[in-house]
Amino acid sequence: MRRVKVWTPILLLLGGAFVGAQLLRPLPEPKFVAAEPVHALDGQFSIPWPAQGQGAVRVPGSGDIGTFGEQKPVPTASVAKVMTAYVILKGHPLRGKADAGPSIEVDAKAVADGTAESESRIEGLTAGTKFSQQDMLKMLMIPSGNNVARLLARWDAGTNDETAFVAKMNAAAAELGMKDTVYTDPSGLDAATVSTAVDQLKLAEAVMKDEAFRAVVAMPNATVKGLPKPIYNNNDSLLTAAGLSIRGIKTGSSTPAGGTLMWAAYKSVGDETPLVLGTMMDQHADGPDPDGRDSLVLVKENSRKVIEAVRAALAASPAVRKGQTVGYLDDGLGGRTPLVATKDLNVIGVPGQRMRLSLGAGAGAVPHAATDGAEVGVLTVGDGDGAKSVPVAVRGDLAEPSFGTRLTRLR
Repeated sequence: MRRVKVWTPILLLLGGAFVGAQLLRPLPEPKFVAAEPVHALDGQFSIPWPAQGQGAVRVPGSGDIGTFGEQKPVPTASVAKVMTAYVILKGHPLRGKADAGPSIEVDAKAVADGTAESESRIEGLTAGTKFSQQDMLKMLMIPSGNNVARLLARWDAGTNDETAFVAKMNAAAAELGMKDTVYTDPSGLDAATVSTAVDQLKLAEAVMKDEAFRAVVAMPNATVKGLPKPIYNNNDSLLTAAGLSIRGIKTGSSTPAGGTLMWAAYKSVGDETPLVLGTMMDQHADGPDPDGRDSLVLVKENSRKVIEAVRAALAASPAVRKGQTVGYLDDGLGGRTPLVATKDLNVIGVPGQRMRLSLGAGAGAVPHAATDGAEVGVLTVGDGDGAKSVPVAVRGDLAEPSFGTRLTRLR
């Protein structure tokens, strides 16, 4: 009895401390769990890919539409200049399409490079002449001036060579997740500058957010004060094609690369006009093809077929219906509360397209308790900028874990 009298208060004290500690422990943060990771739009769609090479198509916000070919690094040719423009605008941003930017002086090296007959270049430059950054971008992107690419690289780095700038290009590629891309020069003339269609699509999506860039690459031609003649876009046949709404981006061609193309197009769907981006690489015409001239024609024609088909198939489709169960809220202690969409959600895509689904808290914190019908988060369909979301609410009351659950929890 003496032992009982001694140990009982101690055990009661320890038990009380345990209970108190369990009840005072912070509750786990509730986690959103989607019912399915992807949603496939109704129907089927087949992209008319060519027989060789590689390519990719994407609608920013909606997600990837399709890819083809082995995504192995291949020479980019002048499509590399898109990264050159991206790095220049990242380091020296222009405030929209009306901003001319700083003046850049032509050096003797750019003049000498303008006489090289074996590559695309801007001819007629004079050392000491100054052009605005905007006009330099036009000379870079419209007629694909290799000498201007190198000049911009030297100007940005403040050195007499392009090494430091090329390092920036590779750093930007890594930042964008372009894992299979290596830049060795700012123009793409070097066959060691390699990438994949999927990687280049990541760059296309990033650079098309820049208004100044969009304005330049949409030009079939331009007159630049200080140049002896107008400059013409190597992609003019697609930029001026009726009914395709193509607004860029860059062609490339060489013997090692064949024909390459990064393109941007638009399609009005109801009251929306989504951007459609695509890349096609490693297109080689049959027979002798000096500097890839015939391959350039081939890649543009093959890309046209893809653009026409994707634009024709692009439409608004239902992804989520009001009241549909889209997942649940896990309280971390075994409790699950169903989540339902609070309204219909239509998305823009092609038949059969698989779109990513994700549940999240939205702007506010996730509650541990809520009444039936309370909005507690959002369901996002698609990925990237422009992805669409719909609020989700709990179906039934969301209650905090019970006394017994909190008392017996092990985690």
